[in-house]
Amino acid sequence: MAQIDKSFGDCTLLYLEKTFGLVQVDTLPSLTSWLQHAQQMELSDFENEDLALFQSLLSDNILHWNEQELSLHFIGPMFSLVRFTNRQHYFNLFAERPIETTLEDLNHQSIRLYGKPDGLIATGYREPESPFFCFTEYKKHREPNGEPEGQCLSAMLAGQAINQKPEQAMYGCFVMGRDWYFMTLENQSYCLSRGYDATTEHLYIIFKMLKALKEIIKTLTS
Repeated sequence: MAQIDKSFGDCTLLYLEKTFGLVQVDTLPSLTSWLQHAQQMELSDFENEDLALFQSLLSDNILHWNEQELSLHFIGPMFSLVRFTNRQHYFNLFAERPIETTLEDLNHQSIRLYGKPDGLIATGYREPESPFFCFTEYKKHREPNGEPEGQCLSAMLAGQAINQKPEQAMYGCFVMGRDWYFMTLENQSYCLSRGYDATTEHLYIIFKMLKALKEIIKTLTS
């Protein structure tokens, strides 16, 4: 059988479940641990001041920002404030870098999964090597074409295959307007968090999740 090409943008949760046998579960140790780790994160006065500024900009502009503006004025500064560039542990935050892998589906058909995640945290300094975290952004709550959770999970699945460590959790996050959702993938099971509204006090939970993610990745690369 000829190989089938499938972009991340064309993937839905239903497709991933039926094609690769992925299963959504209510909880996974990796997501539970991530949430618990985030609760222990403390914020500096500097971080609190910046977060208040970011939130004010978001609240004033969320209804009319396009995707690039949302990324430039809010999402990008959030990630920059965490500073995922880490030469000591050799990982970095990348944007729209191509990744791909070839997987065998449940019918032994060869599927090439490929795409450019909006954000990717991976080993490597100048270019990504082994991915740990995939990020997908949608400006609107639901775009007419595409499914953010499916797009994010497909990139995580590709990252899992590249790493060749299915038992090691892959981390992900997708944003729909003001709402952030976190997810993890272990082997063939994946789990989604509740949504967190960045225009509310949830902003501080979101930021703590990103800070906790940095510490988790530092541990994985030690």
